[in-house]
Amino acid sequence: MHCWKTINVKKQYGLDRLYMMSALIALGVFMSFYVVLNILYSDPLSDQNFLLFLGAILAIYPLHKVCHFLPLIGCRKCIKLIVKKQLKVFPMISLHINEPVSKMRFILTLASPFLLINTSIVVMSLLMPVYSHYFAMLLAYHCGLCLTDVVYMRNLAHSPKDALIEETDSGFEILVPEPVA
Repeated sequence: MHCWKTINVKKQYGLDRLYMMSALIALGVFMSFYVVLNILYSDPLSDQNFLLFLGAILAIYPLHKVCHFLPLIGCRKCIKLIVKKQLKVFPMISLHINEPVSKMRFILTLASPFLLINTSIVVMSLLMPVYSHYFAMLLAYHCGLCLTDVVYMRNLAHSPKDALIEETDSGFEILVPEPVA
């Protein structure tokens, strides 16, 4: 196997640019989803259960990381979970894959939080339109969190089909088999 390409989104785009793009995407998702829900439902909005909403905001990030873990359940030995505190208060959860993983499994790993959490938020907003403003904020926040996953998936989409993905200190390496001469 040899390295076809190394992907490091933080180095490629820069943290400031990623945060700005994430904030703009979150703002765009909130405005779009909120307007659509207000067109569909004319029910008055409720501000009850605000503490539940705050709990949901705090739970989105750990749930996002757990959803990344779900497609990798079959290879638990190759996963390393790292929890660091950022600003001495906020836990920063990282999953590191120690062994190469197939491209399709890695893409599924990246896409699973986006698909599972966003689908559940949209369904709950349709079932409980009184809290649609809360769900619009949750969806926007989670879409902003998913930005780096989407950028990685976009980079992986153009890689060879039989590639393996390995995580290193410099980012993700796309490994391809040596050509047979």
